[in-house]
Amino acid sequence: MRMVVWGARGTLPFAPDDPSQFGARTCCVSIEAEGRMLVFDAGTGIVDLGNRIMASDQREIDLFLGHAHYDHVIGLPYFAPFYHPGCRIRIHAGHMQDGRSCRELLADFLRPPFHPVGLEKFKADIDYVTFRPGDLLRPGPGIEITTHELHHPNGAVAYRVVSAGRSMVYATDHEHRPGKRDAALEGFLSGADVLVFDTTFTDAEMQTYAGYGHSSYEEGVRLATYAGIEHLVLFHHSHKRRDSDLAQILREMQALRPGVVAGRPGLEIMLSALRREAEA
Repeated sequence: MRMVVWGARGTLPFAPDDPSQFGARTCCVSIEAEGRMLVFDAGTGIVDLGNRIMASDQREIDLFLGHAHYDHVIGLPYFAPFYHPGCRIRIHAGHMQDGRSCRELLADFLRPPFHPVGLEKFKADIDYVTFRPGDLLRPGPGIEITTHELHHPNGAVAYRVVSAGRSMVYATDHEHRPGKRDAALEGFLSGADVLVFDTTFTDAEMQTYAGYGHSSYEEGVRLATYAGIEHLVLFHHSHKRRDSDLAQILREMQALRPGVVAGRPGLEIMLSALRREAEA
């Protein structure tokens, strides 16, 4: 399994530093496993990913939406494979709390007066997959994806990808309850090789931003510790944080737990290499 971060900012595709070491592109992470391309969220980071895919011979793609707030779907209509008739794409969504289907959700997003063209302009062979948190997804032979409901306004879903005995969890956006452990989430994460987690705030900021639907850097470290995860990727960086702020937070988290890295466009993790290190 090969994981690549294409966008790691949250809320807005903006960074106080321009250019930024940690980037301004919003949420998008890809996993290559068993010859398949799995994409998590469609923030502005998905635009570059789509161009890279079209320059390759990869034409079968599974896209998994954590939820549909703008920072996670704003890049969706600019994903080049949607407009290529040779591509086969499955879009998965399961966070909806109002009974809508995946297709209905996206048709409502891509409509006037908010966007000039709708789903009818897509030329790829597209399946819209609706599921519920807790469902097991099997995008291809040798790959299983379990799902878990997160605590976020309008709903959100975490994904755990398992292939060839290795696992990665993509878990953003989620608001933890300060001072309380979440046994269900810890069980879902337990033993994963890599955790990509929502670390928008600090513990000290959680009370100020209660109800916004996000967690803290310190909570990410706590979860990695409780769940026995060696490699934590700090993710969904606040659009308000400068590079110096993020670099300082990263140093503090690494002092608490080795194996912490900060998400940024171009960050690549080979899970097979991590496993060999763990087994050495």
